[in-house]
Amino acid sequence: MLSIIIPALNEEKYLPLLFGSIKKQDFDGEYEIIVADAKSGDKTIEIAKNYGWKVVKGGLPAEGRNEGAKVAIGDLLLFLDADVILPEKFFEKTLKEFKKRNLDVATCCLEPQTKRKTQKFLFDIFYNWPILVFEKLFSHASQAILIKKALHERLGGFNEEIKFAEDHSYVRKAKKIGNFGILRSVRVISSLRRFEKDGWILTYLKYIFAEIYMIIFGDIKRDIFNYRFGHYRDGGF
Repeated sequence: MLSIIIPALNEEKYLPLLFGSIKKQDFDGEYEIIVADAKSGDKTIEIAKNYGWKVVKGGLPAEGRNEGAKVAIGDLLLFLDADVILPEKFFEKTLKEFKKRNLDVATCCLEPQTKRKTQKFLFDIFYNWPILVFEKLFSHASQAILIKKALHERLGGFNEEIKFAEDHSYVRKAKKIGNFGILRSVRVISSLRRFEKDGWILTYLKYIFAEIYMIIFGDIKRDIFNYRFGHYRDGGF
């Protein structure tokens, strides 16, 4: 049983795209979808309920993921950001590789939702290639994390005190007691809204600085980026 958990804040624009890609999956197994809503003011909850998915109270992403996991009945948890799209056969390929490599927690590379080759190349240079190179040393995960529920519970879930990069911290702690891997057979299609809103250079610099901070000081529990809840007008955190 696969439990898909999606933290959401005002995601009426993106949720139908994600849900549509889930419905198109050629997958024989059972799954459930849980939307952890952070007091959305749009049609997020209505859309989720119209699809028949569960809705629970959420908050910032870490809290939302934890609240969703509490009610999940699957033995595998798939945490997804609301603004991703799953390619064809994502479930089938993901679970096959996960099992074949005997993984306990996994993520995958990102494919930007664009036709521009330059932006695809930038994603490879600044994210995909580095996380593959440092897969075992400095584990990373963003927008899609598959983990055994037993391991999630053993970790105590996501650390809700972390202000930024809580997903990276989560998989690094999981790697210490479980088998972590980056899936090669799949990628998730990622929205570019963060880059378009904040700018490509500023966004990359923020991620690089966060990486250096984590290596030197550990988890980012200070609000060093002046994080603003509900920063994106078209949805998201």
